[in-house]
Amino acid sequence: MLKEVGKVVVGREEETELLLVSLLARGHTLIEGVPGVSKTMLAKAFSKCLGLAFKRVQFTPDMLPLDIVGGFIFNMKSREFEFRRGPVFTNILLADEINRAPPKVQSALLESMQELQVTIEGYTEKLQSPFMVIATENPLEFQGVYPLPEGQLDRFMVKLKLDYPPASVESAIIRRNLSEMDLEVVKQVVSSDELTAMLKGVQDVRVSDEILEYLAKIASETRTDQRIDLGASPRAMIHLVHSARAAAYLSGREYVIPDDIKRLSTYVLTHRIKLDQSSALRDQRLDVDTVIREVMDRVRPPR
Repeated sequence: MLKEVGKVVVGREEETELLLVSLLARGHTLIEGVPGVSKTMLAKAFSKCLGLAFKRVQFTPDMLPLDIVGGFIFNMKSREFEFRRGPVFTNILLADEINRAPPKVQSALLESMQELQVTIEGYTEKLQSPFMVIATENPLEFQGVYPLPEGQLDRFMVKLKLDYPPASVESAIIRRNLSEMDLEVVKQVVSSDELTAMLKGVQDVRVSDEILEYLAKIASETRTDQRIDLGASPRAMIHLVHSARAAAYLSGREYVIPDDIKRLSTYVLTHRIKLDQSSALRDQRLDVDTVIREVMDRVRPPR
């Protein structure tokens, strides 16, 4: 899979693996990065090598919930209202520049992400399985954007930050793009039955009582740290253990170890934890990732 995605996206092996972790844990991923760092291409290549249905929606300020989830349209021939499915009825939905859409449109995704269903005017329809939202946002623009509320951020299992690539990788990207890049070179490497087996395999990964206590201590530490204004929610810790199970499965283990928790902690918690403003003003170098790493260092893992 890394080889196939690497044909069109260079130097994003870690991000590709984390997308797979999120999918196998039945979660959603938020990708933050400036324009031109292959956010959209990464999502497209990822879905293609898994053979999953893929749809992309470019979020804009004039969008309506109908443009995402669908709705009832009057059929002139039958003289009846019929339900037209929106792009959310797919396996992987790329919500491009999600923070450009108004809150009413963003909230239309909440039921889909949490309940894996769509309800319109009392009519409910289940989404396809697996279902995953990959949302992108540009962190540098402030005009014409609507920041995601905490309630919606909490629905994303993983947040990835795509920075500019190092010089050695960027030269390889430029060289590869001297000829036209085409997603046709990416081949499916996982069949539908294999993916179903992988999803089931993740559910069989064991989590010991010691790991659960370890997670509870981490959550408590984030809520008592004076530099943190909003600590990790119970949903955040549930997402952390589910993603750790997926990571353990990909590593060939049938059980979760503390290193799985440590490795994924920043990806799962960084968008959920809010720093205290006075602490951030006192120390300009303070950021969420640093605080999370320090919290993880303070909590002793089980042996």
